Amino acid sequence: MPRQRRPKPIPRFRSEAEERAFWETHDVTEYADFTDATEASFPNLKLSTETISLRLPAGLLAELKTLANQRDVPYQSLLKVFLAERVAKERRPRRTSAKTKPSRR
Repeated sequence: MPRQRRPKPIPRFRSEAEERAFWETHDVTEYADFTDATEASFPNLKLSTETISLRLPAGLLAELKTLANQRDVPYQSLLKVFLAERVAKERRPRRTSAKTKPSRR
């Protein structure tokens, strides 16, 4: 079994900018011992969001607001759920059944 080498000591930094510059040019694996590392879990972190502008037909927006009202949720939250579901569906591999395969002639 190879002998484990000791990590280098992390230098003291005078500022965050100095520390940032150091880590941009150095590999953390030389300065840390990960043998006892455990996986961290942060269940309460909120996903970062980005504001967008989206134009919808007035009728579609009214329908969305009606559905959201029936579920007692904000319409923007419902729209995010609908979009996430559709994106997940589109990303799944598609199965081709025997009925949908084109015939070879």
